[in-house]
Amino acid sequence: MKTLSDEEKREVRLVVAGGGTGGHLFPGLAVARKVKRRYGASRVLFVTGKRRMESEIIKHSGFEHAAIAVEGMKGRGWKGVPVLLKLPWSFFHCVRIMFEFKPHLVFGVGGYSSGPVCLAAKILGIPSAVHEQNSYPGVTNRLLCRVVNRVFISFEESRKYFGGGDLYLTGNPIREEFLVRRTEERRDPRFTLLAVGGSQGSRAVNDALVEAVAILKKRGRELCTIHQTGRQDHDRIEAAYRERGLHAEVSAFIQDMAEAYARADLVVSRAGAGAIFELAALGKPSILIPFPFAANNHQHTNAAVLAHAGGAEIIVQDALNGQALAGTVEKYMDNPKALAEMGEAARRMARPHAAREIADLLVDMIKP
Repeated sequence: MKTLSDEEKREVRLVVAGGGTGGHLFPGLAVARKVKRRYGASRVLFVTGKRRMESEIIKHSGFEHAAIAVEGMKGRGWKGVPVLLKLPWSFFHCVRIMFEFKPHLVFGVGGYSSGPVCLAAKILGIPSAVHEQNSYPGVTNRLLCRVVNRVFISFEESRKYFGGGDLYLTGNPIREEFLVRRTEERRDPRFTLLAVGGSQGSRAVNDALVEAVAILKKRGRELCTIHQTGRQDHDRIEAAYRERGLHAEVSAFIQDMAEAYARADLVVSRAGAGAIFELAALGKPSILIPFPFAANNHQHTNAAVLAHAGGAEIIVQDALNGQALAGTVEKYMDNPKALAEMGEAARRMARPHAAREIADLLVDMIKP
């Protein structure tokens, strides 16, 4: 019978705060799983806003979850006043959550939910840290760096934007399933293209992809297409493929993304930090289409880091259309050597131990 070590018996109570997109939550999930696996008696509570997507992701993960009434204010103008008025209630709700859960640590993963939770931790004397995924930090993390004990960054390029906190370059934590090399049996002998417009989808990417697949079919280049559309665009894009006589595996949201990546020869993706580090970990060649309205165009900076290393090609959204995308895909279909070299260049950018490093640095902050 196995005897548990003192480390395995140790209880660590961790609050992970943030959200807004899957890209914010997934690094928190990766770190939470590392803590839970290392300290078997641990408890992890995720505190997010009240979006349905956030609730579904946490429910699927099996971790505890609490939702607070907090929303983003950027770009709302006068409509942001009601949001501002809710902040004191959100803060006191966070304090109540802290008293009930009694965390040893608070970890903010970006997004507006991090703010009141990390502030409550500061008032209550609970050690806290934040992680910035993108090359250009979000406003919440830029403010919180003076409140929290430690700041973890994914890109060296973001260091200059922080005016406080102890900074650690860790990379972006990714889910453990992306770190296991998978060689899927090919379900289809055709060239396989995976398209992902972020966890919420992208109308521009979706439309260009359908048109590109249609153009390639006319040229006699049929693909196996795996397409994550986002919830709002799923039915429209599924119908668009059907109307053009095209077959594609269309999903609103792909739960087993590691399996989808494993099948793909080439990935078309937005350039959130999560996508960049997943592609690097798996050594997947990609065509990146940065979201042009991201704060300070940080997705383009993210993409440029990978592209500069030779691990991706960028198409800016202003130049995106079916013809341009089809031409770029066909270029790599015709040059397997260039495709393989791009994948290897991406792999060299990977930081596979980010989740473990952050988990260690978090637990190290627990007061004796």
